[in-house]
Amino acid sequence: MKNNRIILGIDPGTTIMGFGLIEIVNKSMRFIQFNELNLSKYTDHYLKLKLIFERTIQLIDTHHPDEIAIEAPFFGKNVQSMLKLGRAQGVAMAAGLSREIPITEYLPKKIKMAITGNGNASKEQVAKMLQSQLNIKTLPKNLDATDGLAAAVCHFYNSNKVTIGKSYSGWDSFVKQNENRVKK
Repeated sequence: MKNNRIILGIDPGTTIMGFGLIEIVNKSMRFIQFNELNLSKYTDHYLKLKLIFERTIQLIDTHHPDEIAIEAPFFGKNVQSMLKLGRAQGVAMAAGLSREIPITEYLPKKIKMAITGNGNASKEQVAKMLQSQLNIKTLPKNLDATDGLAAAVCHFYNSNKVTIGKSYSGWDSFVKQNENRVKK
């Protein structure tokens, strides 16, 4: 594990994609930025996916992250929204993989646990804890940006531990770990 690195955290969504960046210097975190990509004004789902891909590539090309941490979709009752969320996550992952950046997925409960110590914490509790830990002056109105930042911070906290989440260092790695999902 490098002493100095940048981690991009992504909370994928087809209405709002939240993201945050931190820099690790030795064993200390430094807040770089967080923001969101608001897609609510677009009705075309495929256009939304294109915009997610393009924004993720732009973030990668601007900040040159060494690693990407992404929130895994949680199982809900609405299959259609789950499918859309999975597509958003896949497009963001494809952007990282196209630049050969290692990606690690984290379940929402694992992220909340890493930040607050409570896997059932609210978005507001996670945001307040991040604000305190990273000396963030003002929190955004929507907390999707802090959710993306939380994924990055969770990854930092879990960097030296064995993680339950899946990691991919490129397409070859993804295929090897998901042979049952690849049609031959």
